[in-house]
Amino acid sequence: MSENVVLIRYGELYLKGKNKDYFENMLKDNIRAKLSDISCKLYFGRGRYVVKEYAMCDENAVIDRLKHVFGVHSVSVARRCGYDFNEIVELALSVMPDKGTFRVSAHRSYKKYPLDSLQINMQLGEKILQAKPQLTVDLHAPDYVLHVDVRENGDVYLYRDAIRCAGGMPYGTGGRGLLLLSGGIDSPVAGYMLAKRGMSLTALHFHSYPYTSQAAKEKAVDLARILGEFCPHIKLKCVSLTEIQQTIHKQCKPNYMITLVRRFMMRIAQRVAAENGCGCIINGESLGQVASQTLESITVTNAVVDLPVFRPLIGMDKDEIIEIAEKIGTFKKSIEPYEDCCTVFLPDFPLIKPTIEKVEEQESHIENYNALIDAAIENIETVEI
Repeated sequence: MSENVVLIRYGELYLKGKNKDYFENMLKDNIRAKLSDISCKLYFGRGRYVVKEYAMCDENAVIDRLKHVFGVHSVSVARRCGYDFNEIVELALSVMPDKGTFRVSAHRSYKKYPLDSLQINMQLGEKILQAKPQLTVDLHAPDYVLHVDVRENGDVYLYRDAIRCAGGMPYGTGGRGLLLLSGGIDSPVAGYMLAKRGMSLTALHFHSYPYTSQAAKEKAVDLARILGEFCPHIKLKCVSLTEIQQTIHKQCKPNYMITLVRRFMMRIAQRVAAENGCGCIINGESLGQVASQTLESITVTNAVVDLPVFRPLIGMDKDEIIEIAEKIGTFKKSIEPYEDCCTVFLPDFPLIKPTIEKVEEQESHIENYNALIDAAIENIETVEI
């Protein structure tokens, strides 16, 4: 008696040695949580996880959910049967087309099975050819590959295709980071890339209401929700920069506006990170993309924090970033035409090569510098995602 199942494969966890159990247990928990509202059963075997006993109408939903679980390398819709070779043949004939080219690719984890992998390939292939004479064998570039996976628990799985998933490391195994989430294209991609390495995210969004609209803030909320498909329990905190920007505009030279604002943002971020158990700050900067992302500007903004600042996009060009944004579903939301806080009081000629000495001299003109930071943090809004 055969049934449809979904096979789950993981990738890098094979390399974890004595720490493997920790990563596997986290991955299992994440899979359970992702499928918690779908009626199904999960089997966690050695090297293979299986979703079984689900309604056929839920199969696409199961696959889509698993695509969003970091640590899952690929999935396949498979048919399951027992060790009886006649049953395997019958099942193979039901899943193979009537014409074209094919090959059989067997993997025998259960070494006591009477046929080895090569024998399964040859004997099963022969049976298929006898029953479907319009099929021919092509070992190098076949139209179809029939995979036969003989497992230790008495099950044999037959499938044709593998669907690539998110890959990476299980979410939650890499510590927690604070993502500076703007409304643009880059920062959601930066968050995705660190989450793919196992890092849990708390997001911090800066706004300048009423200079920026409520819709601009809602766009950041929507982006956090899209990231939430990959990042369970992501938190979003929103902080107003309005008073800070007004003060800089009144008391400092215009071309220092962006640099000074970003140093405020980093100081606020460091305090928020400490309050939320975050061990790093993450942003979407790409070297040279805009004035605030030159080597000199990055050096000046980094100087005000002790935490490591991760910039996963630093060596990427815009086309590469957009490609990932489209893949993860944030691009269309990111290009909605709502201005972010960085456009407020934007100078005609922002500095591209600031020095710490000159920036600190400008900061010395700002009255109640620390009080501005305290006020911004005291009025942070936490948004439910």
